[in-house]
Order: sequence, then structure tokens, then C-alpha cells
Amino acid sequence: MAAFEKRRLWLAVLAALALAFPLLVTNGYYLHMMTISFIWMIAVYGLNLFAGYTGYLSLAHAGFFAIGAYTLGILTVKVGLPFWGAFVLSAIFTSLLGLVIGLVALRTKEHFFAIYTLCVGYIIYLVIDKWDSLTGGVRGFIGIPAPADIGPLSFQTPVAQYYLVLFFLCAVMFVMYRLVYSLTGRTYIAIRNSEELALTLGISTMKNKLASFVLSVFFTALAGALYASFIRFLGPDIAYVTVMFDFLTYLLVGGIGTLAGPVVGTLLITFLSQQLQFLQDYRMLIFGPVLTLLIIFYPHGIAGGFIRLSAKRKETRRLQEEAKQTAAELAVSRQGRSERHVEEG
Repeated sequence: MAAFEKRRLWLAVLAALALAFPLLVTNGYYLHMMTISFIWMIAVYGLNLFAGYTGYLSLAHAGFFAIGAYTLGILTVKVGLPFWGAFVLSAIFTSLLGLVIGLVALRTKEHFFAIYTLCVGYIIYLVIDKWDSLTGGVRGFIGIPAPADIGPLSFQTPVAQYYLVLFFLCAVMFVMYRLVYSLTGRTYIAIRNSEELALTLGISTMKNKLASFVLSVFFTALAGALYASFIRFLGPDIAYVTVMFDFLTYLLVGGIGTLAGPVVGTLLITFLSQQLQFLQDYRMLIFGPVLTLLIIFYPHGIAGGFIRLSAKRKETRRLQEEAKQTAAELAVSRQGRSERHVEEG
């Protein structure tokens, strides 16, 4: 109970800091970077759901992120749909596409699945890059509108867009929390731990893997649509493999298969990237070896390592208390035997 109250206290403090951030930091650049970080977090939560809790590594999520972004741009600029209608349709369209791809991709397993999705992601990048008449190709896609007003709520300022993205991030985190601690989440974890054992228990692994994949694609497409409405300019680079590498870096550094991992990893790497901008040309040479060393010596990430350390400490305290209790019971028993010997003597 105390641990639960402590967790709620930490969540309340973090929520208060997130809400007060635009008031505490007046620099527009930091507000911009924090909003972008929130968008990345939503995309990483999508990847975490499938890779961290279901156990399948998808390397096509940067492509789905780009599809969500470009779909919003095409529907608003070329088709002329209202913003929020296009926003919803972009996430639904990308999810349906993910359903079709998942039906084929999930017939493979382990590294074959990762290789297949990597190829899918690269094909998406090529389509965006070469289809000039639809996506603008290398020239980019411009003119994407900002989020439309909802009654008295206006999202035309950076602060308002910050709170809008924060709202969607909190909604995604809430859904992830309820999902992970539900029977469905336990089913995903069972598939991750042993798909063969899950099959013997009567779990429909294909159906559950497909549902997890489609929901993860939905989260990533949602992040892509938010990115398009915030940046309002798109280029094919958002579908490239380097973006997928960023998603993986955020997830692995923060802690794959943890609820806090996407937040911790994204904030840490984004902050370090901004502080090391003068080394931007050598970014891959720096983060590549660091990520490799992290996987070797700290495979559960920052949040995962902290959770395991806390669990180990709790287990150590429990064992110590049991040992003390056992020692006390033995002492009482010996004292009782001694008293009986004295009485008999």
C-alpha cells in the first residue's frame, strides 16, 4: 500500500511539472523541444506495446509514423477535409494498413519478423520519396494546417499545442497502464515469455499478436498526425531508418517493457542530443557504441534497472525479516526447552 501511495505521489509531481512547464520556462525553443519529445514518446509507447510486452520487434514503425503524418497532410491540404476529421481518419487508415501488413508479417517469427518489417519500412520510405505528385517527394509537403479550434479552445499558439500534445500523451499512457494491468496485457506478456506455452494454455496467439500490432500502429500514427500538425512541413526523412533507430534508442535506454521507459529514454536522449549538437555529424558513431554497451551491461534500461533494483531490495528486506523472525522463534523454542530441562532436573 505504501508503494502504491508513493507511486501516486510521484505521478502527481510529474503531472504538476508537465502542466507548469510553459509557465516555468519562457524560452520558446525549450517549449518546442518538449512538445516534440511528447510526440516521440507517443510513438515509442506504440513500439513498446508490441516489442516490450508482446515480444516482437517491429522495424516499420517509422514508416507508420510517416503514413499517419502524410495522411493528415493529404486529407487536409489536397482533399480539403476538416482538421479533426482528417486527424481521426489518418489514424484509422494507418491502423487498417497495419492490419493488412500484420496479417502477412506475423506469419514469421523472431529475426525474420524484424527483417520483414524493416523491408516494409524501407518500402514506405521509397513510396513517399518517389511519389512526387502525392507526397511532394524530396521537395516536401507544406501547408498543413494547425489543429482547428474546438469551441472556445484554440490551438494556434505553441503553448496551446503543447497542452494538446500533453493531453494525447496522458491519454496514451492511461490506455497503456490499463491495458498492461488487464487480462489482455497479461496475455501479451505470456506470448512474450513463451509463445508455445501460451498456445498450450489455449491462447489465440495470432489474434492477440495482431491486436497488439494494430494498436501499436494506431499509437504511432497518432504521433505522426500530431507531428504533422505541429511542424506543418513533412519530408520523406521522417520514414527513414534513422528515425526507427531513434525510436529504438529511446526505448532501450529508458527500458523496454516498462511504462516509464519511453518517457525516461526520450527525455534523456533528446536533452543529450541538444547539448551535443556540435557533434551532430558523428551522432551515430557516438550513440551506436553507447547503446551497444548499454544493452550488454544494462539490458533492462534505466527504468527497468531501477524496477529490478527496487524489487531486489524488497526481496532482500523480506528475507532479512523472515530470518529475524525465524531466529526469534528458535530462541524462544530453545528457551522453552531449557526451562523444561531445569524443571525436570
